[in-house]
Amino acid sequence: MMGNDNMQPNTQPCDTLLLRETASQTAGPYVHIGLALAAAGNPTRDEEIWNEMAKDDAEGEHIEVVGTVIDGNGDLVRDAFIEAWQADSQGIYQREFDLEKPFNSFGRTATTFEHGSEWTLKTIKPGPVAVDAIDQEHGAIDDKDSYLASERSAKVMAPHISLSIFARGINIHLQTRLYFEDETEANAQCPVLSRIESQARRQTLIAKREETDGRARYRLNIRLQGDDETVFFDF
Repeated sequence: MMGNDNMQPNTQPCDTLLLRETASQTAGPYVHIGLALAAAGNPTRDEEIWNEMAKDDAEGEHIEVVGTVIDGNGDLVRDAFIEAWQADSQGIYQREFDLEKPFNSFGRTATTFEHGSEWTLKTIKPGPVAVDAIDQEHGAIDDKDSYLASERSAKVMAPHISLSIFARGINIHLQTRLYFEDETEANAQCPVLSRIESQARRQTLIAKREETDGRARYRLNIRLQGDDETVFFDF
């Protein structure tokens, strides 16, 4: 009979065979140095993916989205980095990024030690997005004649902006969404927002409408921990 030193691999405890998870690291200064040059105080490149997602000739209602990021102590996070992804005014995601286009679905922003540590996006208000449009994009439904497909195609997500938050102390970036205060009916019917059972918790995703210089502005403060912690998704 073989001793323990000669055990076959399939006779060893599972915890000795499984690969260990690679350690995560928080987002340090290199995120801003590489992706948010202006926020880091560095000269910008000729072509940057930044917070102006819509040009003046982009179709739709032009809006500004602003907010802060707040930690568990109630203090402002002054070096957070945020990526945004949204549909255009027709509810269609523009998957090909091109700085020459009137509108791009993808943008970036950051908080700094200036301007009240607010992050800002200049964009257009997105249209509602059909759930089956997401399924087609990701190949989740192959048979469009199936019962499941017809059921899902009837569901429409309320206008929203998806946000990814990177910051010190966060090992894996956080995913959340921004919905609009003046889309009450669409918000009530949204299949994603309605999955949040607590009405109070839903409110952490609702951006409040303001008016500034004749243009609509929406404000959402992202709270990482503590009272009124923002709802985060595990996508």
